[in-house]
Amino acid sequence: MTAAEETAATEPQGRVLIVEDEVALADGVARGLTAEGFEVDVVHDGISGLETARSEDIDVIVLDIMLPGMNGYRVCRTLREEGVGTPILMLTAKQGEYDEAEALDTGADDFLSKPFSFVVLVARIRALLRRSADGRAQPLVIGDLVLDPLARTCRRGDQDISLTTREYELLEALMRKPGQVVSKQDLLERVWGADFEGDPNVVEVYVGYLRRKIDRPFDRSDIETVRGVGYRIGTGADA
Repeated sequence: MTAAEETAATEPQGRVLIVEDEVALADGVARGLTAEGFEVDVVHDGISGLETARSEDIDVIVLDIMLPGMNGYRVCRTLREEGVGTPILMLTAKQGEYDEAEALDTGADDFLSKPFSFVVLVARIRALLRRSADGRAQPLVIGDLVLDPLARTCRRGDQDISLTTREYELLEALMRKPGQVVSKQDLLERVWGADFEGDPNVVEVYVGYLRRKIDRPFDRSDIETVRGVGYRIGTGADA
């Protein structure tokens, strides 16, 4: 096994959502991507694809256009209108520049016509991951609240705010989805890990810590509790 193969076998390459109604094709691509070191989710209709893209921490979406329930164009457009910026690679059996143009116009990042080379598909996915990683390095800004992922610093206006590691990761998880409700379970998995077995109310405790640091001293209420669902951050939110 080469060094590159060992790396692919031991280090996750990213989480890919495949939305494809041709079951044999979807399963074959999933097996290939898994062998390349990716974590893979597969659904076979547009509505399930939309819900999974909304609720799960996905790095790249491989999205067919001709889908039951909701076509790929509508799935892509809906995600973009909701502010979901996950990179999308569209697949289609159709040929022609108009199909490609429509895919890109609805918000897709790349386009690949069937039949396609698996090697090319993997290369396109990795290119999207690289672009996404570059974007994740940019500062997150909501009003005068700024979180810098590279320096791992936080400030409100010109005042630096000291955060613990958990507080920082919780705030980052919220700021990466501005205006969107993030469930308590999602926050637990992102910040404390999927195998966390402690009290789930730890999320509420740390939200309280954050509010005492980033909101109350500045007479703000950016972190909103959506009862029974989770939390949302955005300027002007009610506490």
